[in-house]
Amino acid sequence: MNWITNYVRPTINSLFSRREVPENLWTKCSECGTMLFHRELSDNLQVCLNCNHHLAISPRERFNALFDAGTFAEVSVPEPVADPLHFRDQKRYPDRLKAAQKANNEREAMLVVEGEIGRTPVVAAAQNFAFMGGSMGMYVGNAIIAACERAVERRVPLILFAAAGGARMQEGILSLMQMPRTTVALAMLKEAGLPYICVLTHPTTGGVTASYAMLGDVQIAEPNALICFAGPRVIEQTIREKLPEGFQRAEYLLDHGMLDRVTHRKDMRDELITITRMLMGQPPAIHGELPAPDPAETPQAADEVPSAEAPAAEPDPKP
Repeated sequence: MNWITNYVRPTINSLFSRREVPENLWTKCSECGTMLFHRELSDNLQVCLNCNHHLAISPRERFNALFDAGTFAEVSVPEPVADPLHFRDQKRYPDRLKAAQKANNEREAMLVVEGEIGRTPVVAAAQNFAFMGGSMGMYVGNAIIAACERAVERRVPLILFAAAGGARMQEGILSLMQMPRTTVALAMLKEAGLPYICVLTHPTTGGVTASYAMLGDVQIAEPNALICFAGPRVIEQTIREKLPEGFQRAEYLLDHGMLDRVTHRKDMRDELITITRMLMGQPPAIHGELPAPDPAETPQAADEVPSAEAPAAEPDPKP
């Protein structure tokens, strides 16, 4: 029995056992439940191929699709004081930060970069909801101020992609102070006469909505994005009434005048190019350019080509 148990049975199981499939090959759509192959989903900018639901996308993936040839440079952001309140709940705040940094391979919840979209120079910032819910802490406030200062220095528009669950509770009142700080920074941008375009993604809530996310010259949102201060569940429990269908979603807010546009993620780049060039007083973007002519195939200049209509030279008379 030992021989059968220890050798025969494991050998048979190894021959007929199912292969283990890596977990990161498929993603389940949270809206329709369709299993999506990761390469197809990445090529479609993290948009469901079945129901067009916009899944979360990291700032770097977004910027790779937004900027010309996926080329951009990061803007340095001043580092704030780490754990100023020595906050601790189930974990210490520094431990939560380290876990989020390791999981996302990013320093913090916002990334600030500069580059060109459609040959239009811009400064862009994006929040990462996967990093502690994209919560607004002191670093996020410093990032927005750095983005505004860089935009004013270069005289270019600022584009911000908001995605957050609100202020970061581990920083207490210091996180709430970022609301007036970012508002003043955006006022500096407005005084310089530079456009500020805010793109609201799912979800944008809390103190972020109450500050810089609603101060754009143009307010754009992705389809079906949740945009609110207090969530629908909290409102229903407070007023004890059922809310309308689609309440606080992008399409509902567009119908009620809180947004200017609701744009699909695949069309966002062209939309931003058109708006930025329009607000900067520039001509429409060139979508395609003809290659330079080959000198070998270029006809000679007109003065070098003998005219076909010129009369033939008369022969010299004989002496």
